This record gives sequence, structure tokens and C-alpha cells, in this order.
Amino acid sequence: MTGSAGAVDVQSTLQRMRRRGGLPVAFGGLFSGARQFRISELTGTTTNSLRGLAITPGNGLGGKVLTMSRPISVADYPTSRAISHEYDAAVGAEGLRSMLAVPVVVRGRVRGVLYGALRQPLVLGDRALTAAVESARELERVLESELAQELAVREEAQRLLTEARQRRGQPPGPQWEPSAEETEVWEEVREAHGDLRALAHRVPDRELREEILTACSRLARASSGRGRHREHRNGGGGVELSPREVDVLACVASGATNSTAAERLGLRPETVKSYLRSSMRKLGAHTRLHAVVEARRAGLLP
Repeated sequence: MTGSAGAVDVQSTLQRMRRRGGLPVAFGGLFSGARQFRISELTGTTTNSLRGLAITPGNGLGGKVLTMSRPISVADYPTSRAISHEYDAAVGAEGLRSMLAVPVVVRGRVRGVLYGALRQPLVLGDRALTAAVESARELERVLESELAQELAVREEAQRLLTEARQRRGQPPGPQWEPSAEETEVWEEVREAHGDLRALAHRVPDRELREEILTACSRLARASSGRGRHREHRNGGGGVELSPREVDVLACVASGATNSTAAERLGLRPETVKSYLRSSMRKLGAHTRLHAVVEARRAGLLP
């Protein structure tokens, strides 16, 4: 889901939460993978001590919310006995005392956490808690809508892939269909692949950036043989796309719109459209979903 709602949705949600709840500080984030949650968005803060902080389920206020899946507040974070204190240094550096946290839950799973805080040890009232819960519900609706879009993309990609196999006389028997467990694992691999490609272009060291992109390419080539070795050997492997064209297709494969892909990759929407058109032409694809399928067949995407 990291490429789905995006930083803009979380940031605007936090800003609304601050205004409605009278909260001077708000922060939070969404899961960037199936198992990792980091604080990615801040508003009203004076330092970056919380940015990028990885929250482990059960630890601290946010970790407790991840585990219990319900809103929790503390009147004085540093001295509270209701939570553990693994993140006291980061919280203290920002000078936060009273704090609340609410889960963002979509389809029964916690997808993220929103926090609100004061710099005084005061009991947070109903206004602040209500604003936080309402803001979380609004973000959940956005995520639900974009998750539905992502699932539709995956279903269409699977349909196109099945048609391609049938045209080659390869009936979609059990050998082609992954189990539910395999599907979950490979979707996580694909999500991590897209995240790594997006991260690579923010790395200033050229050699390190190239190493990350090379590792991504190896991952894509290795996974392209999963259950479809004959397809990979019989063609498709000769297609060459630029790194940015692959980046865009990786975002499209996750269900991202052009604007969301542009935000993730630090590009303009018009540039994303240009890369998408050129990659479709090289792959002989007529739609963006068809391009994703052909890129996977060619070993360019996992």
C-alpha cells in the first residue's frame, strides 16, 4: 500500500487532524511493506527526530496501538507506565509530553498510525481524540478505494497473462497458479522491489545507486522464472527498458496512478506519461496493464 495513498494523503490528513483537534503536533505514516511501519510524515514539529522512526508492534505508544488496534492516549509520555519506553529519546528530542495515537485499519488490518501531541503534560480531551479518530476514518476510506483499484489492476494483469499463456498453448493448470501463501509472499517481493527502485534514485552516491538498481534487476530476472520458465526462454527477454521506464511500470504494477507514481519517483506527471508510453511501445503493449504483464514476462519486473 505504500505507493497507494502516498505521502500527500497522510500529510493532508495530519493537517486536518491538527486543525480540528487543536493539536500543535501531528505525525504518522503507513506500512511501507507487509511488516514494517515507520513514521514518515510530520507537521508542527521543530526537529526531525521522529522522521523515519521504525515502530515495532508492542513497543511504545504506536507499537501498542499496532498490537491492540484501538486508540490510546497518555497524559505524560516520558513517565507513563502504560507503555514501554524504547522511543523516549526521539520523543524527548521533540519535547513532546501528552500524546495520543489511533490506528488506520483497512479490511481488518492495521495499515498505519496517526499521532497527535502536546508539549505539556495534560489530559487530551474529547475534541482531540474525536478529531484523530475521524481523520483516521477518512484516510481509511481513501486507502479502501485505492486498494480496490490495486486489486482490479492485479486481476486484469492475471487475466491478460492467462490469455497470453493460452495463445501459446499453455493451459492455465495448477502448475501456473500460486497458493495463497505464495501469492502473499510474491506480492511483498514486488512491493519491496518497487520501493527499492524508488529509493535508489534518492541516493546521491552514483555507485551505490547503480548497485541497488542492479540488485533490483537481478531480483526481477530471478522471479520471472517462477512457474513460467518456458515463456521466459521463448522470448520477451530481449526487450530493453530504461531504468526510469521500469520505475514507472513498477509503480503501475502496484496500482498507482500517474500522479502517485510521479510523487513517489520525484517526477512530473507528464514525464511519467512519457515513460509509460515509450515502455508500452517497446513492449508491444496496448494498455498500461498489458505493459505490466509483458514486463514481467520479459524479466523486467518480479
